[in-house]
Amino acid sequence: MSSEPWGRVDEAGTVYVRTADGEQVVGSWQAGSPEEALAYFERKYDGLVVEIGLLERRVKTTDLSAKDATAAIDHIRHQLDEHHVVGDLDALRERLDKLAGDVDARREQRKAAKAVQADEARRAKEDLVAEAEQLAASEQWRAAGERLRALVDTWKGLPRLDRKADDELWHRFSHARSAFSKRRKAHFAALDAQREEARQTKEKLVAEAEALSGSTDWGPTAARYRELMADWKAAGRAQREAEEDLWNRFRGAQDIFFQGRSEVFAERDAEQRENLTRKEELVVEAEKLLPISDLKAARAAFRSVNERWEAVGHVPRDARARIEGRIHAVERAIQEAEEADWRRTNPEARARAQGLTGQLQDAVDKLRRQIDAARAAGNNAKADKLSKELEGRQALLDQALKGLQEFGG
Repeated sequence: MSSEPWGRVDEAGTVYVRTADGEQVVGSWQAGSPEEALAYFERKYDGLVVEIGLLERRVKTTDLSAKDATAAIDHIRHQLDEHHVVGDLDALRERLDKLAGDVDARREQRKAAKAVQADEARRAKEDLVAEAEQLAASEQWRAAGERLRALVDTWKGLPRLDRKADDELWHRFSHARSAFSKRRKAHFAALDAQREEARQTKEKLVAEAEALSGSTDWGPTAARYRELMADWKAAGRAQREAEEDLWNRFRGAQDIFFQGRSEVFAERDAEQRENLTRKEELVVEAEKLLPISDLKAARAAFRSVNERWEAVGHVPRDARARIEGRIHAVERAIQEAEEADWRRTNPEARARAQGLTGQLQDAVDKLRRQIDAARAAGNNAKADKLSKELEGRQALLDQALKGLQEFGG
């Protein structure tokens, strides 16, 4: 840079710098030639040029705050105002003015961006509050609790609003979380109470189940176990650790009883199957008595079979009706043969049968005469009524005649 346009040194050693407002005193120089004096103050000017250049780059390329940038500009401007350098001070002032304008523009941009950010943050927090207030009424305790915790983390990551707005939204947000926590605490307290009540109920059921495990009163005890199981299901769940232990005890008691019953029933079933084999042999022996030719011999033989039959125990339930039906058929055949024999050999019964047949025949004949008379008189209603009565008497007569035939007459 040429020194001629910007500075001079007078005979007394005073150094001046030229500006648009005229010459300004820079300082005094007594240590050397005027050229050395100007060179010294020009170097100080060059230092300001470098400092301004660095500040311009910082404003352009870094996040230097408007406050810090303005302070740096004011510091350099103060140095220019003191006129302790030689150079184009007006050009540096112009650069500082432009830089200050850039800083102001950047400040407004940041202010506008901050306003946008604040508006976005406000809307985001309002959305968080709305969701939190909705979750406050939820009964999805785990999912809602986890979501509320995530909302807190999201809230912490958002910029703060102005104090009043931020405090109001946070109060609503916090109140919603507190309301949910209070409801959840009350829910689980009630659930704990229910589980404790269930535990006490199941303790009693287990005690009874264990007391019954050695019973041999199979039917009633099995029925009672079914009732205990229904009561167990109705009692609800106890605390997890207690539930598993109580269930193992309850199920263990049942297993002991039903295992014992199964063993006894298995022995009984084997015995009943053997009994069935014996009764099948007896019923085959009894069925050989049919058809009956010698009633006396058949009666004696069946009595022997029946005595041995009665000595045999129970048979399986699904075979009982079949095997007993076969032996009862033989028994009925013998009874019918005895009744027929008795009717054939009982004169009193024969006389009674003949007398009844005669009475019924007289009644039938009389009704027929009455029917004929009624129809002759044109009284069809009476004739029809008597005809129905005749049907009944005729059926009785037919039955009596059949019985009389059994007596051979």
